[in-house]
Amino acid sequence: MKGILNDSGPAFLLDISAIASAEWTLSTLARKPNETMRVFITICVGILFGFFIGVSFPTFPLTKLNITSALLHDFAVIDNKSTAISTDDIRNISTKTQVVKDVTKIWVPSNPKGAERLPPGIVASESDFYQRRLWGMPSEFSDNFTILLFHYDGRTTEWDDFEWSKRAIHISARKQTKWWYAKRFLHPDVVAPYDYIFIWDEDLGVEHFDAEEYIKLVRKHGLEISQPGLQPTRSTTWQMTKKRDDREVHKETEEKPGWCSNPHLPPCAAFVEIMAPVFSRDAWRCVWHLIQNDLVHGWGLDFALQRCVEPPHEKIGVVDAQWIVHQTVPSLGNQGQAEDGKAPWRGVRLRCEREWKMFKTRLENAEKSYYKSIGIDPSNFTGHS
Repeated sequence: MKGILNDSGPAFLLDISAIASAEWTLSTLARKPNETMRVFITICVGILFGFFIGVSFPTFPLTKLNITSALLHDFAVIDNKSTAISTDDIRNISTKTQVVKDVTKIWVPSNPKGAERLPPGIVASESDFYQRRLWGMPSEFSDNFTILLFHYDGRTTEWDDFEWSKRAIHISARKQTKWWYAKRFLHPDVVAPYDYIFIWDEDLGVEHFDAEEYIKLVRKHGLEISQPGLQPTRSTTWQMTKKRDDREVHKETEEKPGWCSNPHLPPCAAFVEIMAPVFSRDAWRCVWHLIQNDLVHGWGLDFALQRCVEPPHEKIGVVDAQWIVHQTVPSLGNQGQAEDGKAPWRGVRLRCEREWKMFKTRLENAEKSYYKSIGIDPSNFTGHS
């Protein structure tokens, strides 16, 4: 049987069945001598008939035939051994063969979205604002700080009078706030190489401020969100941000009666103003997501910053040893539009107040939705202020 299957093809299967049938016939008819001759003749005719059919077909190996699954329903030859196999098994084998993954093509699910087809070693997921020279080695740069000037008044060339401005990056979009710029140009993956991000207003006096010394104090006291102390003036709103002369840093204060529901929460602790905040790299990654795309003035943001660090009353503070002066120049406010006989700045002020209410409502609703989704009633405990 083995030799026949390998060498001769399916025609000889018919020969085998004919022989087997003849042998069975001989065994059953042996008791009838008068029919012996008839049986002998039948056997010879069957053998000759099978022989002529076999030689009439081309000879080729069985393994090269395109045999359908119907013909192989109950019989298959695998490694020269006969094995039972069903039609469904054959279909499954065929399907698996067709969907075999092409391992030569790169697909890395852990890469950033959209970059799965790149080898991980080439993915540059972060950027920076370092201005690269047109000569020398790409790794060569020496400045500890990069300065970006966001121009809401469209005036850029006038700054060339200052030597340092020629090394700064100037971005201009008329009548936009610094938070509008921050959301669009200071993505965490863009500023990731920087240890700290300063987002300051334009009307700050820095005669008493040294950035390098400031960073040393921030690191010394473990501050993730901070600001320099403000020289006290009649226009200073919050006690927390006023400069103190008896210490390097302070993290808490006493406010007017009723202003602080918790001594560890804003505005008595875990609080800096949006005027001159400084963020660590990690804190900024959280704060950037907290900034609303359409609420550009940032009012109310300073009360929510404490959500981005833990514990906030220890990680947020004011650096008294390095202080600034708020000059209160109403430049951005005057770019508003006069309506109903009111000065332009009044319209801007009204927008600021509206945004504060909108931000507070959004934050409260988002928090309620979160607790509801995990089956917790927020009214049963004291949440953030």
